[in-house]
Amino acid sequence: MKTHPIAYLVITTLVLITVTIFAAMGLPFSWVFYLTVLGQILLVISVYKVLRDNYTTNKTFRDFYEDHPMGKDE
Repeated sequence: MKTHPIAYLVITTLVLITVTIFAAMGLPFSWVFYLTVLGQILLVISVYKVLRDNYTTNKTFRDFYEDHPMGKDE
């Protein structure tokens, strides 16, 4: 089963939001520290997965925004 890069970003975001909540709640430093280290590792993995993803598109810069294309008749 192939995991999409967006799944790594969602997991990383949830872990780092959990770190913030744990720190605000005053949980023990060790929990916050280890969760922060895990979040940093997940961030590096997420960036790697996003950059190495085999994603292609037909869009060009001329397409600009899909809701307001430039250079095309309306």
